[in-house]
Parts: sequence; C-alpha cells; structure tokens
Amino acid sequence: MRITHPFHPLFSRLLPCVGRRYNRHGERLLLQADDTAVWSVPPQWTDLANPDPEVVMGNGRALLRTVDLLELASLVGRLSGKSASRSLGKL
Repeated sequence: MRITHPFHPLFSRLLPCVGRRYNRHGERLLLQADDTAVWSVPPQWTDLANPDPEVVMGNGRALLRTVDLLELASLVGRLSGKSASRSLGKL
C-alpha cells in the first residue's frame, strides 16, 4: 500500500501490509517499512481509501476542503468577536 498523507514521513512509499488491527480510534493498517519497523496508520492515509472528491476536483489546487475552510472561518469569526468584546470592555 502507498502512504498518501502528505505530511507522513513515509509519504509516497509503497509498503507491504503485514496486518490490521482495531482500537478505539478505528481500523489501523500495519505497514512494514523495513526489517524491524512496522508503522500503524489509518487506512484513509493510504491508497486503500477513495480520494476525497473535493480534492480530486481541485486537481491539486486546494489543500483544504470547502467544509473545512468554512468551519475555520466560523471559528475565526467567533474568536475575533470574543477578543473584540474584551477589548471594548477594557476601554
């Protein structure tokens, strides 16, 4: 399997899957990097998972999904409103 997560240290490497396990965070794949190292990664970080349609449609132009950007904008707006109201209270 190929690691597809862009920030993973083994990004783009093709590794054999030597097992699967399940924990409280869900399914994990056990990928063997060399004779002694086995990495536990979620399947969505590999080419096993289907690519996100928004990322495919963006053709590499966008690193974030629209829904993530909207959520971030909402959070920044809420936090900005809190800091503005604190600043006004000090005047």
